[in-house]
Amino acid sequence: MLGLVNYSREPLSVEMREVPVPEIGETDVLLRVGAVSVCGSDLHQWRGSHGWHVNYPCILGHEFGGVVARAGRRVKNFKEGDRVVSETAAVIDDASPLSRSGLYNLDPARRGFGYGVDGAMTEYVRVPERCLHRIPPSLEFRKAALTEPCCVSYNAVCVNGRVRPGDNVLVLGPGPIGLLCTMMAKLSGAGCVIVAGLPSDQKRFEAARKIGADVTLDSGVIEYIAQLGDGFGVDVAIDASGASVTLKTALQAVRPAGQIIKVGWGPQPIQFSLDPLVQKNITIAGSFSHNWPVWERVISMIVSGQINLDPIISRVAPLAEWHDCFEKMERGEHVKAVLEP
Repeated sequence: MLGLVNYSREPLSVEMREVPVPEIGETDVLLRVGAVSVCGSDLHQWRGSHGWHVNYPCILGHEFGGVVARAGRRVKNFKEGDRVVSETAAVIDDASPLSRSGLYNLDPARRGFGYGVDGAMTEYVRVPERCLHRIPPSLEFRKAALTEPCCVSYNAVCVNGRVRPGDNVLVLGPGPIGLLCTMMAKLSGAGCVIVAGLPSDQKRFEAARKIGADVTLDSGVIEYIAQLGDGFGVDVAIDASGASVTLKTALQAVRPAGQIIKVGWGPQPIQFSLDPLVQKNITIAGSFSHNWPVWERVISMIVSGQINLDPIISRVAPLAEWHDCFEKMERGEHVKAVLEP
């Protein structure tokens, strides 16, 4: 079968290769991939700009769903033909105190699909039973593949965040996670949601407005917020950008005793003072990944239509068109591309 393989740390070291159908263990399933969506981390590995360890060569893809093609001997709750989506924690330490308390997503030993083990940008992928969640026939795989980024955003805003009805919220970075955080803030009752980005983000701003953003800005963010409400700033700032400098904007924008939720990765050194964090008594909440109860809740929200993914999905394409999808997502022409192997 063909798979999209990241074979080296060097930039652009991604190509379609012939790969074997994986062998499965007693507690694994062999999943026939129905759809896999492209994440910003896939783009970073393609460009060689990522800040995490990759077990090369590795098949990309960690946002996926499909049909169980074969189940291992000790798999108890799933059988051939079941429609499922998969969590990303492909390898965890079951004995870790974090895993035993349900926080396996935060265990340093965790390894995920697409960088720690082979992912789903291929025809078949090996998945541990504990990663699986059922989905109904009414949920298309092209939408089910976005369960994972929805879970990232739900965990950031609804679990680690404290958005309350009527709050003014600033979202920095209108990529897929920023847009889904916008949706979660609106679902949490936020009054005014401002989405800020770059002049090149016009396509993403269109999607932001469709999912509930009240204001989109490509400049003048601090000046706009100074005129908002009582002028002290937003109640919550969500940093969903891939650049460290946006944390400085968040510190400027949030009101005293407000909260910053940092969900975007920014590997660059911070070259500004954190004194406003102290002076304004700001709370910063980091948010990483998700766990089982988040997945169950998000799946029900997608199925019910409470989470509307139509404005987020810009393109559904065969796996062979991966390169064009990667390029257009990187340029902001696509919000989210979904591949069907």
